[in-house]
Amino acid sequence: MPTATRDIISSSSGLEDCSDLGVARTGHDSTAHTDCYQSLGHSRSKIEETMLPTLLLRSRLLFFVFIALCLCASLAPGAMSPCSSQRWVVTWQPTLLTNGSPVLFSVSSPVALKAVSAEWLQHSVLFSSEKEKVWTGLAGIPLSIPPGNYTIELNTETKEGKTSVVRCTVHIQRGKYRNVTIKVPRQFTEPTPEQVKQINRDKELKEARLGEVTAEAEWAGNFRAPVKAEISDVFGTTRTINGKVQSVHQGLDYAVPTGTPVSVLNSGTVLLARPLFFEGNCVVINHGQGLLTLYMHLSKIEVKEGEHVKGGQVLGLSGGTGRATGPHLHIAVRWQGTYLDPSKILGMHISEPKSHMVSSTPAKSEAQ
Repeated sequence: MPTATRDIISSSSGLEDCSDLGVARTGHDSTAHTDCYQSLGHSRSKIEETMLPTLLLRSRLLFFVFIALCLCASLAPGAMSPCSSQRWVVTWQPTLLTNGSPVLFSVSSPVALKAVSAEWLQHSVLFSSEKEKVWTGLAGIPLSIPPGNYTIELNTETKEGKTSVVRCTVHIQRGKYRNVTIKVPRQFTEPTPEQVKQINRDKELKEARLGEVTAEAEWAGNFRAPVKAEISDVFGTTRTINGKVQSVHQGLDYAVPTGTPVSVLNSGTVLLARPLFFEGNCVVINHGQGLLTLYMHLSKIEVKEGEHVKGGQVLGLSGGTGRATGPHLHIAVRWQGTYLDPSKILGMHISEPKSHMVSSTPAKSEAQ
């Protein structure tokens, strides 16, 4: 990883379960062989000695086949299980969920639906659909969430007005995040009284604008990296600055020189495009469903607030404005006030929803 310039800011239904896997017997009929060999003057012990190596070899082969089938079933990237008798299928990606991770839920229902919403970690998840029986909603897992099993509660409504509640259990593991110790000049950590006023004005603006949530998803297909460059700092890094724990890095840094074109990760609407104290020249894109992406320390902004942008469109040029120790690009992903790991959303296969996803069988389904 290159030297960093830093921003100083605070199983499938088509597969059998391995435990129930049956293996056809392939051994010979012992009685028939005994009669045959006795007629030739051979004893039973001689027969067993002759057959033992063959039987052992076959047993070993069957054992390895059994293990291979188990591994294939457990590693199948698109493994899904139907939801008991209700025929609901709930899937998500990434496969491994940790604190700080975004999560894309997909709901397949046995009937056409008019609306789908969900409650997840005390947040409301908005769903949209191109097909009446398949709905997707993007959510997130705060860094502060401890590992364990959590429930997503889905509320659905059919075209006829019939409602139901489907609950699924989702397992979250603890993410592995590192700690770094750095030293920077005091002006980066001790703002002047005048700078504090500007920081507070920026804070009020961000609280008002970044809290906006639109129901429809504007993003489409995969999220793409904003630049082609090495990553100089990752999400979730705890920073001890000048001997004090100052912040957790809530984004992804790219080592790029000033003037590098920066592209939008996905389609959306420009929510904010202006200079801020910490972020420097900053652009915020609203992708819908509470999802925002932020692009900081730009040397130049090339989009306007309220403008619709497409994924891959250039929104500005990289730089070192704001509270940064040098030129680089900092991007962040924010969902309903929670910052998430951008590398995880960049790794999602949204254009292929059946890939790299896992599933859960709802604990309970209630008709209302």
